[in-house]
Amino acid sequence: MHYTVSYLSYESTGLFSNLVTDYLNNDEKVKSLYLHRPNLKGIEEAIKINSESNTDRALLVSALKKQYESIQSSELVIKNIDSLLNGNVFTICTAHQPNIFTGHLYFIYKIIHAIKLAEELNHAIPENRFVPIYYMGSEDADLDELGEIFIKGKTYKWATQQKGAVGRMKIDQSLLAMMNELERQLSIEPFGLKIINKIKSIYTEGKTIEQATFEFVHDLFGEYGLVVLLPDNKNLKALFANIAKKELTEQFSYQCVQETIKTIPNQYKVQVAGRDINLFYLKDDFRERIEWNNDKYEIVNTAITFTHDEILQELENYPERFSPNVILRPLFQEMILPNIAFIGGGGELAYWMELKNVFDKATIPYPVLILRNSFSIVDEKTSDLIKKLGLYEADFFESATAIHEKLVKKNSTHHLELSNAKQSLHLLYNDIKAAASTIDVTLGDHAGAMYVKSLRRIESLEKKMIKAEKRKYEDELRQICKIKVALFPNHILQERVDNFLPYYAKWGDDFIPAIYKSSKGLEQEFCIMSTA
Repeated sequence: MHYTVSYLSYESTGLFSNLVTDYLNNDEKVKSLYLHRPNLKGIEEAIKINSESNTDRALLVSALKKQYESIQSSELVIKNIDSLLNGNVFTICTAHQPNIFTGHLYFIYKIIHAIKLAEELNHAIPENRFVPIYYMGSEDADLDELGEIFIKGKTYKWATQQKGAVGRMKIDQSLLAMMNELERQLSIEPFGLKIINKIKSIYTEGKTIEQATFEFVHDLFGEYGLVVLLPDNKNLKALFANIAKKELTEQFSYQCVQETIKTIPNQYKVQVAGRDINLFYLKDDFRERIEWNNDKYEIVNTAITFTHDEILQELENYPERFSPNVILRPLFQEMILPNIAFIGGGGELAYWMELKNVFDKATIPYPVLILRNSFSIVDEKTSDLIKKLGLYEADFFESATAIHEKLVKKNSTHHLELSNAKQSLHLLYNDIKAAASTIDVTLGDHAGAMYVKSLRRIESLEKKMIKAEKRKYEDELRQICKIKVALFPNHILQERVDNFLPYYAKWGDDFIPAIYKSSKGLEQEFCIMSTA
């Protein structure tokens, strides 16, 4: 796989929220919403604070070792797990749900970012050791999101009748049928059968989605030392019981988030508001909200209720049945890991910035927030078309109309901009206004109004000239639109639409190393990768 890379600032792409770009730019308006800057100094501050925390490293390592008993693990993964017993070892974590076959491309990008940042920090801070972690959000019950993938213009949806946490769902005949359909789509590519055979050997009937995702991610990234953590674990949940009890009895997280929301400047979008109780009740066939109504705890959409004492007893006996939602999940994650940096997308960072007060109230260390790496992959055919038009990949972050106009102005043999005429008009009317004003001030105002009217007519003529010239470049416009579709399917970044499988099917084992090599750790920039 041959490729070239270039980088853009996230702000210049125009595709990221003001909150995220202001965070990256160290804007004063957002400084109250986080604790550490995403740089080496921020990492060192987080290490110092985390060194004083009471993470149960022995329990974490025990849970991980038991989890890895089910697979043939790499030596580096085992070494990384064992190292977590040492007080000078910390984790670099990213988190994601177990989307079938990895879901969107950014699933891959954020894991690689965690690996790359851990590697960079191992060189930059040799007195410590850093382990990359993928925390699997397997308790998510949103099958509509987790159960579909988009490949070569077609959406594939897992038509299962199962309910509850997706990670606990089992691979059934409908998912096997989907894999057979994917085989017909991907087998024409050089490495299509290789990746299909890989997922068929892992996603076998009766296995849970959590286990299959664990095995698939390990297969892809085990050689890099990535440790996958499955937090849907009774012993790990037991560590969280005190926080869950505090939430049930005090409903503390909602109050903290609401206090923070009041301080967020109006120009930023509030990502999540939370609920009075930010916990779900979890069993194999359902995951439903816990609500306090009429002096009892109710499990929404069920007939299950608990008194105050009963639910606390249930928590003590079955901590695995209590599942944190988007507000409390970060606390659970940071509570069970010796973590100093969290890597997430723009939306994730936005809601993490609402949680600093929640962390403070729970006395859990707040990590450095790192915006995950983003990529735009330009294949050879698209790259050649861009070059043929005399444009650059970075140009395509503008609208098709703006790109077309830029190309017309660049290639036209006519003068399409009347800037000289507008400047001459300005000078002329300045002289007229000055002369008229010496006779009568109102005549000067009249001259000014005449100038505005004349300028509008020239600008109107300029637009008509450009529009007329554009008609000569209709073929180029069609090509521009074709490129835009390739780079921005459904009008958004390809990493938020496309699945990983066709990229592996085309480039095989070279794809992940190419992304890894092009990834940055603390230098956060958008990468354009042009392949050949």
